[in-house]
Amino acid sequence: MDRPVEKEVFVKVGRGDLDRLTTEVMQLREFLPRMVNDLVDTLHKTSNTERVSDHVSQEQNRLRQQCLHLGSRLDLAETERQREREEKLLLKAELWACREQLQQQAEFCRGLGAASCTVLWSASGREDAVRDMLADGKLPSFLDLAGQTLQSFVQSGEDVSTPGPLDQTSTEHQFVLALAGIITNVAAVPCGRDFLSSSGHGLLGTLMQLLEPRKPGALPRLKVLMLMALYNVSISVRGLKYISQSPGLLPMVWTLLEDQDPDVCLHSLRLLQSLLLEEEVETTMGAALLTSPCLEHVCRLTSSQQPALKQTACDTLEDIQALFCKLGKPDRQSSF
Repeated sequence: MDRPVEKEVFVKVGRGDLDRLTTEVMQLREFLPRMVNDLVDTLHKTSNTERVSDHVSQEQNRLRQQCLHLGSRLDLAETERQREREEKLLLKAELWACREQLQQQAEFCRGLGAASCTVLWSASGREDAVRDMLADGKLPSFLDLAGQTLQSFVQSGEDVSTPGPLDQTSTEHQFVLALAGIITNVAAVPCGRDFLSSSGHGLLGTLMQLLEPRKPGALPRLKVLMLMALYNVSISVRGLKYISQSPGLLPMVWTLLEDQDPDVCLHSLRLLQSLLLEEEVETTMGAALLTSPCLEHVCRLTSSQQPALKQTACDTLEDIQALFCKLGKPDRQSSF
């Protein structure tokens, strides 16, 4: 059966409407691709934004986890710091306790050393005791230790920042006095004097070195003991030769002759006398005395109010004048 033929339907449109429709179609053809492209770009940007947002979210989560981890580490470090602080306080308290204990032990050792050396000082006044000390073979090491101790004590007194005399009643001072007294007693015995003259050059050099720069009035008892030790050694010809060869001997003597303590001046004069009475060194000593202020100091001490010091100064001056006469030098007494 045949389909009926559809009739074409026509719509009558005005010319103006057709023109407008044509214009709109042309505009749509022109702008629609742009709009589609913009829409595609927008969708693409939206997709990128979502990916960036996801990345940012992931980074935020990572940073959040890292922050939590660092916070845990910070808490752990704070706990460790607190523990170390408590340990430090405990160790500091223990250190103070050990320091106090060490100070007490040092005080005890100094007291024991001072007492022991004082007893040994008294015992060394006997000649047979010095012989026993030499026979035992321990005297050289003891004298080396004594010289180092004397040097350390004197230098520590020079290094203090506050001026003023050292405490002469302290245990340290009594200790070094006892050491110097033992050296003096050893030098007073012939066998000890011979030992120091032959094997104790280091100790003798230390004694002269310690006497050279001493300030007037400082450590008078220690100076006296060291001068007595040098005087006792000078009784030995070998010891006198060694002492007289020291280039700082005469400067040391005239410096000590200016000391404020009369006993220091007295024993300095006695050491000078011992040097002057030895024929083997009188020529060298006489030449040195001509150019030194030592004679001036001796002349000044002849007017001392201390009888022993005055008499010793007069005797020393006579010995110097006799030496000048022997050397054929003019009498210098008239120049003072």
